[in-house]
Amino acid sequence: MARKNADDDPLAPLTLAVGQEELLIDRAVRQVVLAARTADADTDVRELTPDQLQPGGLAELTSPSLFAERKVLVVRNAQDLSADAVKEVKGYLPSPVDEVVLVLCHAGGAKGKGLLDAARKAGAREVPCPKMTKPADRLAFVRTEFRTAGRAATPEACQTLVDAIGSDLRELAAAVSQLTADVEGTIDEAIVGRYYTGRAETSSFTVADRAVEGRAAEALEALRWSLSTGVAPVMITSALAQGVRAIGKLSSARGGRPADLARELGMPPWKIDRVRQQMRGWTPDGVSVALRAVAEADAGVKGGGDDPEYALEKAIVTIARAARSRR
Repeated sequence: MARKNADDDPLAPLTLAVGQEELLIDRAVRQVVLAARTADADTDVRELTPDQLQPGGLAELTSPSLFAERKVLVVRNAQDLSADAVKEVKGYLPSPVDEVVLVLCHAGGAKGKGLLDAARKAGAREVPCPKMTKPADRLAFVRTEFRTAGRAATPEACQTLVDAIGSDLRELAAAVSQLTADVEGTIDEAIVGRYYTGRAETSSFTVADRAVEGRAAEALEALRWSLSTGVAPVMITSALAQGVRAIGKLSSARGGRPADLARELGMPPWKIDRVRQQMRGWTPDGVSVALRAVAEADAGVKGGGDDPEYALEKAIVTIARAARSRR
């Protein structure tokens, strides 16, 4: 969502879409275009790449036309603009032209930071578009999508959807859109499972669940499917780490109701029940062994080894064996 400020208006003279999440960038652009065309159906929209914005190009595009039409100029990957183009854009920012809305899409890193700073100094409306690399961020995104659609979805349903779809925000948004269009009433885990069973079977969290349950063969099968469908190895090590840490947290916690433990451990109540079932064969030593295995696998998939798939397989076998320590 846009950063709230006094000029939080899609028709502000300058909007910054900052980040690397393409879906959020596209939504920020679409919001501006929709607002402009609502105000004037004949709004001229131009999308420009860095190589298309040559020196003098911005002056030409922002010059008053014979018909005084409204314009929206969208500059993609603004961090890659040439030095001359950056100079021209910086010169434009203090005195923007009436009826022209300029949207700068910037990755937000060190490259092209001077332009980013100049736009902020000029009072640009800013829309954060960060890459969502953490599962918790994607879960929050799904919940927000359901709320925005005016629909109720259980926590289990949201988690199952993230597990099934993975890290692609476009696919997550499309899945929410499909479910809200097809299903009446509250969307629960069973409904999501019926729609996305095949996807769920290849998710990184399914790999982790089978591993911490001691089901090595099923975990290895899910791993191979996950890798063959494009799931990044680092996502699998992350899921394995979360699964083992959850076992460790709950095994060292005092007994109590799921709601109380959820507050103490920072987990949703439904997850407390799931982890309780998974932790039956674990011992403290088993948790330590499994965490070391995950750390070694993480180093292996991030360049410390020659074969990321082997590193993951080794970790899964070790975790599954640790899950049977008490049996």
